[in-house]
Amino acid sequence: MHIAFPNRRVIVAGAARGIGRAITQAFAERGAQVWAGDLLTQEIEPLAGARPGGGQVHAAHVDVTDAGSIERLVASAARDGAIDILAYVAGGVRGQSATPVEDVSLEDWREIVDANLTGAFLFAKAVAPGMKRAGYGRIVTISSRAALATSLTGIQSYAAAKHGQLGLVRQLAQELGPFGVTVNSVAPGFMRTSPDYERQWAGYDAAFQAQLLDRIAMRRMGTPEDIAHAVMFLASDYASWITGQVLPVTGSPIA
Repeated sequence: MHIAFPNRRVIVAGAARGIGRAITQAFAERGAQVWAGDLLTQEIEPLAGARPGGGQVHAAHVDVTDAGSIERLVASAARDGAIDILAYVAGGVRGQSATPVEDVSLEDWREIVDANLTGAFLFAKAVAPGMKRAGYGRIVTISSRAALATSLTGIQSYAAAKHGQLGLVRQLAQELGPFGVTVNSVAPGFMRTSPDYERQWAGYDAAFQAQLLDRIAMRRMGTPEDIAHAVMFLASDYASWITGQVLPVTGSPIA
């Protein structure tokens, strides 16, 4: 199976680190023109440049909670008003940790929900008109094992937002399918892909760390490239009749 995206216009939202960075590089290495969007401008600027095979990365500042910021990025990246592929990776736990529900502030709740769920909605809203006119589009979100079960983070808003993101994916798949647009999600297992998740891992004792790894059938933690490969498939023409689905990528037969 050869997957390539020659001259496809791709936006990766949340491209600076870990999974988003790997997805950005994977698209560019397969010939795509990739707009790597993130708030962490200093971390995405080194990604910019041409790749062998004609692909290229363009660094782009974007705030996924700001509709105007998203619309400006889409307008700058679109060709004839259309983006071919959107990979929505942004989200995470925003530096938060498990807190009893009675002590969670509304501001903290909204911060995580906005980054993980509202941002996905705003980006889909921005790219959908062009995709519909073009009769083609791929939207892939990065959800989480927490979208399918309870979250190891213990953070209520994170689990709720990731579950909500899957509802959004399924509803958008139904709405956009008649226009040739597929909408799917990849649900990674726990991975040490950011400072927040490194802190989470460090907070576990050695026995729990060993137990967590032992529960993974492949007996290893996943890598950003494992997730990027799943995204490449769902964004490709090989997945043209797959929509509204969540693909768990957890190294195990169950989430």
